[in-house]
Amino acid sequence: MATSKPPLPTVLLRHARQMRSGQTEAELKLWSYLRAGRFDGLKFRRQHPIPPYIADFCCVEKWLVVEVDGSQHWPEVDAARTEYLEAGGWRVLRFWGHEVLGQADLVLDAIWNATREPALSPGPSPGGRGELRKKANDDE
Repeated sequence: MATSKPPLPTVLLRHARQMRSGQTEAELKLWSYLRAGRFDGLKFRRQHPIPPYIADFCCVEKWLVVEVDGSQHWPEVDAARTEYLEAGGWRVLRFWGHEVLGQADLVLDAIWNATREPALSPGPSPGGRGELRKKANDDE
């Protein structure tokens, strides 16, 4: 059976794998809570490609992206990235690394609350993804 999703670019996959092996202390701490269905039974992925970006963490089922920002992040770039992902229907939560390390309970509460809210409804996209997603949700 043919897949409707094109294969991910090899360079993007290779970069995601490299990022998984070089996670920050904050990313490692958050992953310890999110991995293996530990967080309310939800499946989160780390360093997950959403071309042209790689999300720090995402829950595909809830269309939720969680980003852990540190000194390497630039507000203008992050804002453009968030806007792009939200236009594709993703909800994006951003936390500073020191928040994850020092206030993990508050971070986890925010993530939990976001998983309880309905997913964003993107407008029709050039590739029709918004319509396909809407139809898939209607079929459930």
